[in-house]
Amino acid sequence: AEVPAVREATFDIRMVEGPVPYEPPHHDRDGGGENSFLGRTRAELHPTCGELRCLRYEAKESMAKKLMLEMAQETAAKHGLLFVRMVHALGEVPVGEASILCQVVSAHRKETFEATAELMNKLKSKVPIWKQEVWENGETWQDGAPIDPNA
Repeated sequence: AEVPAVREATFDIRMVEGPVPYEPPHHDRDGGGENSFLGRTRAELHPTCGELRCLRYEAKESMAKKLMLEMAQETAAKHGLLFVRMVHALGEVPVGEASILCQVVSAHRKETFEATAELMNKLKSKVPIWKQEVWENGETWQDGAPIDPNA
């Protein structure tokens, strides 16, 4: 069942070169709850490639942004959100820096937690963004979402 929003939601969907900077969520006078998720590159050690230096992201950018907006609109309608921001990095993101910022604002906190988790799960499974891990002694690729020719 959809949770009615006070009014139509606003959206900020972007892809940026390099690390994603944190920015405060859009202030909304009707928003009683806001939630921000910042996904960072964590330090890791590969058994044969050594320490992780950075993650390198590639995307089918126009398709990725279109799908991210569709996901944000569906999730906003489902949870009664007032604002959704999704900003994803392209290119290199060193250890300690952020590759994704996902923020939502709603009248109540419960919807913000549920919506943030839902958006992140959809992003990882449906959006054509690919992640290459750059180690001190080599590179590996993580599985990404396949391109949907119907999107």
